[in-house]
Amino acid sequence: MTFDFSKLKYAESVIPTMSIEEAKEAQIKLVDCMSRHFTGEQFLSLGDLGVVPKYQRPIQTARVERVLAEFFSTEEAALVRGAGTGAIRTILSRLLNPGDTMFVHTAPVYTTTKETIRMLHIHTKSVDYNDLEAVEKALREDETCRVFYIQHARQQPTDTYDLKAVIQLVKRIRPDLTIVSDDNYCALKARGIAVEYGADYSTFSGFKVLGPEGIGIIVGKKQGIECLQKHNYSGGGQVQGYEAMELIRMMTFAPVMLAIQNEQVQEVCRRLNEGEIPGIETAYMVNAQSKVVIVELTEPIAEKVIKMSNELGAATHPVGAESKYEILPMIYRVSGSFIEAQPHLKQYGLRINPMKSGATTVLRILKQAMQFVQ
Repeated sequence: MTFDFSKLKYAESVIPTMSIEEAKEAQIKLVDCMSRHFTGEQFLSLGDLGVVPKYQRPIQTARVERVLAEFFSTEEAALVRGAGTGAIRTILSRLLNPGDTMFVHTAPVYTTTKETIRMLHIHTKSVDYNDLEAVEKALREDETCRVFYIQHARQQPTDTYDLKAVIQLVKRIRPDLTIVSDDNYCALKARGIAVEYGADYSTFSGFKVLGPEGIGIIVGKKQGIECLQKHNYSGGGQVQGYEAMELIRMMTFAPVMLAIQNEQVQEVCRRLNEGEIPGIETAYMVNAQSKVVIVELTEPIAEKVIKMSNELGAATHPVGAESKYEILPMIYRVSGSFIEAQPHLKQYGLRINPMKSGATTVLRILKQAMQFVQ
């Protein structure tokens, strides 16, 4: 199997990201929501602990959930253990029984999502979300599926489906079908997430919006979220108040930081294609989970360049792909799905994410690394 990489150069256009001005408005909106649910004294508190009888969770956690529900214009929100995977697993466990069936995209399923499907004994029915006619046909013919599951970020390099268009089609043909979205890598970066386009539930990781490790976020319908909160009564299973407060504080800075990062991704790609660094065959942007630049080298030195980049101040592996720890630019190997499709990329390909740095820093490190190994 081979891919037409000329299409990948324009893949960013199918997941529109916020401009810096739009990101500033998102930050302002989020803080405005905070001011509606916290007094000044409450917000300066680090947070409480345990299962408060009235809320069955910490009070500060419940307040943060109300902020998130208002920000994303949903009925309810829940903070759960297990990051994005935990959020997906938790909501699917409340919506589906073992043996139930849900629609999935005809593409490789993310590893932990595949494990969730196995653990919950969920059956799947695959349809190509890139083909709206095929989706409509499958929806009309189906008599078994109870959930339509969709991933916002790309599952494979050739994906082109528009999240909003797919959701609107499902709701028009099968309004009875519950839509659950994995919005990891897109929340506070894209111009909207699935629930804002009509989905019933969106899930994502707080870690990918600068929050602490291990917190999952679910926003959506009141019925499903109240159900999962009712069954999550264990004190040790709660997101504690201080964790919820750290999450909401750090989320404040995520939209603008991610918009700046997106700007620098575009700048890196442009300057590489203008020939600023010798030895580059081509560079293109892709939504491979995070939005990154894929670089194809003229010589098979990718592994050596990555190793040298570490010595020169670049991170050579992700932590949470845009977590609070990822400050230095990342110069890393191309993803496994890309290498599977184009094996030569193992030796000729690089994946670059500026993270919190600028294009000039990225290109300085890359140029020096290539000079050392050539």
